[in-house]
Amino acid sequence: MSGNGLEIRELECFLVLAEELHFGRAGERLYVSQSRVSQLLAALERRIGARLLERTSRRVALTTLGERFLAELRPSYDELASVVGRARAAARGVEGTLRIGFQGTADDRLMRAIAAFQERHPGCATEIVEIPFSDPFGAVREKAVDAAIVLLPVAEPDLALGPVFSSERQTVAVSVRHAFAGRESLAAAELAGVPLIAATAPAPAYWREAHAPSAAPGPAVRTLQEGLTLVAADRGAMLLCRPTAEYHGRKDVVFVPVDGLPDSVLGMVWHRDGETERVREFARAVGADGA
Repeated sequence: MSGNGLEIRELECFLVLAEELHFGRAGERLYVSQSRVSQLLAALERRIGARLLERTSRRVALTTLGERFLAELRPSYDELASVVGRARAAARGVEGTLRIGFQGTADDRLMRAIAAFQERHPGCATEIVEIPFSDPFGAVREKAVDAAIVLLPVAEPDLALGPVFSSERQTVAVSVRHAFAGRESLAAAELAGVPLIAATAPAPAYWREAHAPSAAPGPAVRTLQEGLTLVAADRGAMLLCRPTAEYHGRKDVVFVPVDGLPDSVLGMVWHRDGETERVREFARAVGADGA
């Protein structure tokens, strides 16, 4: 700031003087001469219209006004310095490590977003971690990951929901011995009496119900592989989106498309208390892909 306003250098000089109470030491910290410190202080006092420091041959002390000015200036100056620091960090790029969790399958959309983020921010390493089918939100809450790609719905007050993507038709996984195995497709109503394999707790009840909406509940599992193993053993059926079904294809399991169910959708989540520039930049990368 300049002109009729305050000069930042004058404020810096006053803050250092208030700490050192010595013009020589203040000059050393500011990399200026002692006379320049005196000039900066005098200019500030002229702008304010009163003395901020009393200087004698033996001591330097804050005036009453100087003490009040210091108390009010310090928080504002610290906040200004913080703003400048954040801007500098953003200009240099995002650094550190970003830990990304995923459920089920790290599909092409996620991998492209990671590649785009890595290209844009080469100083930031990425770690990719699979999170349990039965605990979609735990890794974020426990800070084992910075953000996670999970199946919707998400209704967690402490979590922020970012980009939503990958809306895919549902399929039902059944054993090759199941009556549905030869069907080209099914209507959602036909699943009413079929035991559907669901996730165990700690997945919330509303989330478990969304992924196993059946009047005849089946076994509960912790992982996707546990669920597919029970499907192969004809202990129940399991709903999966098309890409996950294709990725986990196996000879003893058939995936039949289902009409009339809401699509399977993924979303990026992070803890509201853990939002960082790394997380925000990765959310931009996820949202930009295919947007």
